[in-house]
Amino acid sequence: MSNELHSPIPPGNDANLQFQAETDALLAKVSEQVDLEIFDPHDEELLTDLVERLGDPRGLIRLRVATTLGEIGEPATPFLMTALASHENVVVRRAAGKTLTIIADPRAVPTLVHALLNDEDTVVQGSAVGALARMGAASVPVLLEILGSPDQPESTKGHVAWALSFIGSEAKSYLYREIDSDSPAIRAAVVGAITKIVQENPEEDVALNLLIRSLKDTEAMVRCEAAAALGNLTYRPARVPLLDLLHHPDWESRKSAALALMKLGDKQSISDLEAALAQESETSVQTILKLAISQLDKKSNLEDW
Repeated sequence: MSNELHSPIPPGNDANLQFQAETDALLAKVSEQVDLEIFDPHDEELLTDLVERLGDPRGLIRLRVATTLGEIGEPATPFLMTALASHENVVVRRAAGKTLTIIADPRAVPTLVHALLNDEDTVVQGSAVGALARMGAASVPVLLEILGSPDQPESTKGHVAWALSFIGSEAKSYLYREIDSDSPAIRAAVVGAITKIVQENPEEDVALNLLIRSLKDTEAMVRCEAAAALGNLTYRPARVPLLDLLHHPDWESRKSAALALMKLGDKQSISDLEAALAQESETSVQTILKLAISQLDKKSNLEDW
């Protein structure tokens, strides 16, 4: 490493300017080595210094550093993991998580999970869960474990559910197995992830059957998630099971069924919705039933033209 990159840093603004100048020089050096294919991936001092440059105050330069580390790839993973786990500068921790998203090295999963669960900075948490989603199937077992834990806050579980949905088809072998989990939170998250799988593969009959089966789950949150999924997918074969759900003792389930039937757009459901409305005592469900009837009536009239 050149003396220029390791010269003493004076205090004040001069220190910031010198740090930036050193960053520019280091980036130029590493970029040239990468372009010439002479970069030494075993140069620990250089990699440590490059990760430190993720703390540069210039956003575009931080992006260049992250991109360069992404080009270097897996040799940079251990240094990024160390930064994410323990660097005192939150900017470096944030950028390290985002850079690990680029590299997508499964070795980083435990460190990313630790950051998600323990770092006090919400941006670091978001960077960590984004990287975990990018890891794909390698992250799924630990994400499911977090979802099933009673000790984790709902905000964390929301992040994890999003990651599982993002992973989608790559995780289906795990997800299909977990549809019978003892944890309602896991079952609900699995339903959400299955929706993404069907969107990617519309002929995925196993996933569609699991969604229909989930309409009879013992937990309202799972039933509602399944009804919403089938409505958003406009899966017409779900009409009859949704009509059954329209008479469930739980009002939230009835409401979800009405919304899903509206989205299916089948005018044959109008008479069933009207019958349900005549018997409905919950105001919020009545409102949705009326909306569904109105929307299906309007669609039917347009089709008649």
